[in-house]
Amino acid sequence: MNIEIIKLILKYASYFFVLYMIIYSTFLFISALIGSLKIYKNRYKDIMRNKIHHDYYVPVSIIIPAYNEEKVIVSSIKSLFSLNYKLFEIIVINDGSTDNTLKVIKEAFGIVKVDRPYKKQLKTKKVKAIYETKHENIKITVIDKENGGKADSLNVGINMSKFPYFLSMDADSALQSDSLEQMVKPILEEENVIACGGFVRLSNAVVLENGKVKSYALPNNLLVCMQILEYDRSFLASRILLDEYNGNLIISGAFGLFQKEIVLACNGYEVGTVGEDFELVTKLHTFCHKNKIKYSIKYVPEAICWTQAPNKLSDLIKQRKRWYTGLVQCMIKYKEMFCNYHYGFISFISYFYYLLFELLAPFIEVIGTLTTILALSFGLLNVSFMIIFFLLYTLFGCVMTLTTFFARVHLANNKLSFIDICKAFLVCAFEIVVLRFILMISRLHSAITYKKNKRRWDKLNRTELKV
Repeated sequence: MNIEIIKLILKYASYFFVLYMIIYSTFLFISALIGSLKIYKNRYKDIMRNKIHHDYYVPVSIIIPAYNEEKVIVSSIKSLFSLNYKLFEIIVINDGSTDNTLKVIKEAFGIVKVDRPYKKQLKTKKVKAIYETKHENIKITVIDKENGGKADSLNVGINMSKFPYFLSMDADSALQSDSLEQMVKPILEEENVIACGGFVRLSNAVVLENGKVKSYALPNNLLVCMQILEYDRSFLASRILLDEYNGNLIISGAFGLFQKEIVLACNGYEVGTVGEDFELVTKLHTFCHKNKIKYSIKYVPEAICWTQAPNKLSDLIKQRKRWYTGLVQCMIKYKEMFCNYHYGFISFISYFYYLLFELLAPFIEVIGTLTTILALSFGLLNVSFMIIFFLLYTLFGCVMTLTTFFARVHLANNKLSFIDICKAFLVCAFEIVVLRFILMISRLHSAITYKKNKRRWDKLNRTELKV
């Protein structure tokens, strides 16, 4: 190939990479701005209404899948006793754990084995035993079953549930006292709401007492600090913007509320995927569109769930590889959404966003970085311009990250010490550069090893929850 053609390709590839980064950062900035304004507006409305609580409640079944969660499962269940909510049941699914998960639940709550019928509406692995008890009129059901994965466990929970809505929740998570009340608001206020997602925050240095934040701090672990900034930016930015036109394709598996009837009509969670949360929401979109069902999927940033972040690099890489694998599975399965006018904004904004800035991102970033380096070596790009551009890009990312972080802290009435404020300023640049690089490599590796690991679910280390 002619050297001039190679130079031309490198030059325009570098331009594309720069443009890609500008579009991505601009999208996040606009999303973060809209997200912050919306949360502030909602909070102002609550203040003006003097936070008058309604007396109407949607009955909810809280489903908690658990596999080898002996360190956190009791604390997770106990956190639900502080909910300001009247009608809910707790269903814990022990998915063939090889540790003492079932034993610690028995010791903590005195569950008793029962023999009762249930509707096997979704096909699942075999249920070995059912246990029940009550705590202050809250029914707790524990199902011991053969190992089948998280999606299979959720399907068992749906079969066992008696209420019209169910909430999926991770075993390493805890809910704030008003979380469930906030989550059901869209269902009470609007018609045709079939699912709601909440705001997931990281609990690694947080202490909850009676469902409220007793103390909030940034941990000393640099990796966890970076994830806290990343989570607050992610949940405060794009999800609120996509919610404006019913375009969210994912509700976090750690905290999501669903109408049971519509989920059953869709045959429940897809067992063959490691991204069951992404897959279910996307399936709901396609099902409702194909069957001409009026529906709405809402994002509720005021409903807060606290969950744990990996505190080791190896665990973080496992987690993000699994997320990326689930993304690949879902994007391939629902490729009909791509440039399909029947789906409107969901196709041309939501699907395109996940395709360009999530699925293809690691390839674009690696190729873009390499071509930029090669273009610079051939003298095709202005070195001083590129250095200034990347510095400005990092600065812009830091400002956006800090804005969303402090906005979230302020709107949630959390208090930060001077040391924590300094930590946030020091860590934000690492999050933009270091964590982004780590995630890029982990996602790229996940894409390369996709066929080998598309059904693999790596277990992460847990620490006891402070509730």
